[in-house]
Amino acid sequence: MKRASSKGKTSGAEWRVRVDLAACYRLVAHFRMTDLIYTHISSRLPGRAPRFLINPYGLMFDEITASCLVTVTLDGRIVDDPTGLGINPAGFVIHSAIHGARHDVGCVIHTHTAAGLAVAAQKRGLLPLSQHAMRFTDCLAYHDYEGVALDLPEQRRLVRDLGGHNAMILRNHGLLACGATVAEAFDRIHYLERACQAQVGAMAGGVPLTIPKPAVARKVARQFARPGRTAPGNAWSALLRLVDRLDPSYKS
Repeated sequence: MKRASSKGKTSGAEWRVRVDLAACYRLVAHFRMTDLIYTHISSRLPGRAPRFLINPYGLMFDEITASCLVTVTLDGRIVDDPTGLGINPAGFVIHSAIHGARHDVGCVIHTHTAAGLAVAAQKRGLLPLSQHAMRFTDCLAYHDYEGVALDLPEQRRLVRDLGGHNAMILRNHGLLACGATVAEAFDRIHYLERACQAQVGAMAGGVPLTIPKPAVARKVARQFARPGRTAPGNAWSALLRLVDRLDPSYKS
């Protein structure tokens, strides 16, 4: 599907957000965290009017470009839809709720991966079985399944359950991660996914598991949350180089 570039028609700040978001879609596809066209990633747009960007409802994640993203207001009005495909209604319900309630959040990522779905179905949720999992100690939220996220009243409960956290397991549904930037959100969803993969693999081994003491798990979480930690930013620069090598068309 050929689309004209929006570069030059938007502010520099908006274009940077668009490019980072398009790169995030390509990375989620590359790391096999997609579910055909049915999950979604959003970014808040700079400016006074509260708006966010989200994927057109019909493109695979490896097709997403900076110019094809749909601009939506928090009340559901589509401002710009270059492909004419519209947006996933469940995506609007989830993302508008979070962007409306959490002004510190610039990006929201939601996935339906095999490992994420498996842990979301386990009563105890994410266990501190790996360093990746321990970074989420005391900062991981849970939201009970209510059906496909099409009902606006669920937004209030979704926001309540997320609270001030930046990662959440949607029980029997999938994973969700937030960040002030696309880079932060991708870092969280990547390692939440890796933690779930490790848990599923460890439990499938059929042998007793070693679970660190709670104090150790909390120490790890503090270490990952320490001020001045530069790893996510450094990793994002490397990830952008990866996407450029794979297919630089995301920037169009």
